[in-house]
Amino acid sequence: MKAVITVIGRDTVGVIARVSAVCAALNINIEDVTQSILQEMFCMIMLVDLSAANADPDAVRARFDALGREMGMQVTLTRQEVIDAMHTI
Repeated sequence: MKAVITVIGRDTVGVIARVSAVCAALNINIEDVTQSILQEMFCMIMLVDLSAANADPDAVRARFDALGREMGMQVTLTRQEVIDAMHTI
């Protein structure tokens, strides 16, 4: 199962490392990543594979929500099936 993780907020040191560490802890494979800094705002999109994750999708989403709160950023996880459904409406 694929998903997209987005991270948006004020740029700080270690954002990529912290998101990657959560992925590693949850056994989530990062397949692709793009990031940029737009006028002091950090923006990142990661394509990840959840098929071997060691937690259910709700727990994974909750962990990224908590990470976002810890970093003072917006971190969201959207599963591919949700994205696919948005494009079929």
